[in-house]
Amino acid sequence: MNNFIDLDHIDTSILRHILMLGKSFKNGISRYCKQPLKDRILAMIFEKPSTRTRVSFEVGMYQLGGSTIVLNHNDMQLVRGETIADTARVLSRYVDVIMIRTDDRNKLAELAKYSTVPIINGLTNYTHPCQVMADVMTYEEHRGSLEGKIVSWSGDGNNMANTWIQATVHFGFEIRLACPIDLMPDAKIINWARNKGANVLLTNDPVEAVQDADCVLTDTWVSMGCLKNNHHDLLPSFQINEKLMTHAKPNAVFMHCLPAHRGKEVTDSVIDGPQSLVWDEAENRMHIQKGILTWCLS
Repeated sequence: MNNFIDLDHIDTSILRHILMLGKSFKNGISRYCKQPLKDRILAMIFEKPSTRTRVSFEVGMYQLGGSTIVLNHNDMQLVRGETIADTARVLSRYVDVIMIRTDDRNKLAELAKYSTVPIINGLTNYTHPCQVMADVMTYEEHRGSLEGKIVSWSGDGNNMANTWIQATVHFGFEIRLACPIDLMPDAKIINWARNKGANVLLTNDPVEAVQDADCVLTDTWVSMGCLKNNHHDLLPSFQINEKLMTHAKPNAVFMHCLPAHRGKEVTDSVIDGPQSLVWDEAENRMHIQKGILTWCLS
């Protein structure tokens, strides 16, 4: 099956195909535009609340001719002890594809193991591949290929940082990550990417990370469900502000997966400024996920 789990599980050619589909859907020129998923059903499991993930998948599936079922955690028998495996077996008899947004990647893995329909990773605490694919699409429609570019991260080494490191292997850019020592990205992902030949720089200095960057990224300081309450004490010096952006290239872009905590990880002047692509990112979640859904069910 065509599961969309993590970027390190998928070939570059497939990711490029999905990007092509997303761009074609957005431009209205795809040969798939006449409701290719007519009468197909997407089940969406939410163990974490969402604005962009829910709306973008629902609207995208509707535009593709299909329909959706939303299952919040408290609506399901999981809260009464039913296993993920049994849930996967049952849902597979009803729907054509399942998206899950969860706090635990082991739940995602178990769902994929026992499901007989494709599984999409809508977010875990470990990775967020749908968002990074939307980000790649957004950068490329404004600045062209990411190959050879410098992508900089400043902030918590969280699921978004992990996924951007995975993306370096496929899209050929250098990534520089400025994070507090206690909040570095996952070492296994870093080692995997470096073993694949990726150029990954880790630093505690945001200026070093952002110097001559083509793209500057950040995310919230405390992700949903995170219990590390000391994040706010560690991260103020990693804020993306106008002063830090002056160290990037003059035509550098800023991206943030949202929701943003203005005045914390990013200032209003940057997120609302001329270098910001955050609203295009948000829109492109829908288009790239239409590409993902079409590939999963092709």
